[in-house]
Amino acid sequence: MKLTDSIIKAAKPKEKDYSLADGHGLALLVKTSGAKWWRYRYRFNDTPKMLSIGVYPDVSLKEARNQHARLKELLAQGVDPSENRKEEKQQAAIAAANSFESVARLWWNHWKHDKTERHAGYTIRRLEADAFPAIGHKPVNEITAAQFIAMVRKVESRGALDIAKRVLTMCGQVMRYAVAHGLAERNPATDIKPSDVLKPAKKTNHKRLNEKELPELLRKIDGYDGQPLTRLALQLMALTFVRTGELIGAQWNEISLDKKEWRIPAERMKMKTPHIVPLSNQAITVLEEIRKLAADDVLLFPSERRDGKTMSNNTILYALYRLGYHGRMTGHGFRGIASTILHEQGFNHDHIELQLAHTQRDAVSAAYNHALYLDPRAHMMQAWADYLDKLKAGAEVLPFRAA
Repeated sequence: MKLTDSIIKAAKPKEKDYSLADGHGLALLVKTSGAKWWRYRYRFNDTPKMLSIGVYPDVSLKEARNQHARLKELLAQGVDPSENRKEEKQQAAIAAANSFESVARLWWNHWKHDKTERHAGYTIRRLEADAFPAIGHKPVNEITAAQFIAMVRKVESRGALDIAKRVLTMCGQVMRYAVAHGLAERNPATDIKPSDVLKPAKKTNHKRLNEKELPELLRKIDGYDGQPLTRLALQLMALTFVRTGELIGAQWNEISLDKKEWRIPAERMKMKTPHIVPLSNQAITVLEEIRKLAADDVLLFPSERRDGKTMSNNTILYALYRLGYHGRMTGHGFRGIASTILHEQGFNHDHIELQLAHTQRDAVSAAYNHALYLDPRAHMMQAWADYLDKLKAGAEVLPFRAA
């Protein structure tokens, strides 16, 4: 029987505490003192748990049921209501203190809307790993340049120079947000140039093989004995030379096998403009094999955990390691190889650059340019795939040219 206000008011204390059930884990605990506490009992990962919802009549029957419904919804989403409450209390405490962490999270929520999910996730994780432990608890209006310097030098000390520079840039953006919203008087991060406090780094290109080593790599990829989806990802990367992030985030609604096109939306592209990849016959064959695996209805390359996420960047890199190319080749290396060979074989520079998505940063011109020269680009991509086939077969390869 569901509880009513009349039943609750009529409940008198006894020699021992007792409960009045309202259903689905919600109950009213009547204490020997006469106090009446709302309780929600549930199981999470097969462990029994209990959460207090408040005291009647401060928390009415209607409000208790509303909170109960919200907690059940969290549970249905795989979230432990008890842990969620702890996190909410922690966030409230952080916000009340006007700390760097609270302002950084406000900035991140404001900043992330036009960013890819991967980029936004990387940014908040970097702040959580490197900035918050050092300065997260400090009032945002009291942070000094010296504290920023100490933070980035600590990151640098573990050999992560590039990350140190990125974290400093992120912190500068947070402080600029704080100034704009009246939470800080000035941005001390502007007093610091990375070159003044961090060691210079020797710029290196992405590791890649030369043309003579390519046939062996292609044959090794075809013979890869790990996960079939990883082999297919490597094959598609060689054929399309897209960026690793663009590859692993591919969705079926972006691909038209009939039109032989893969249209990557702007939000998934580094340059924030759409990109078209003409698909060769060989790329179509690989995509059909991926479809036969039926790994996911949305993603071409889902995580093995089937958690709605994509395959990791490291999956491609570690597969190359496994094939014997540690320190010699990366996923990005396919782009450099394709660019070099296509230029050597006489293909139009503009066509190659467009296919590599090295477009101008001007949003209007880039949005227009992405669809330019589709016919010659399609010819180029088919010629490239045929060229790779000949390399794998070990046949004498004659230079191929654009029509």
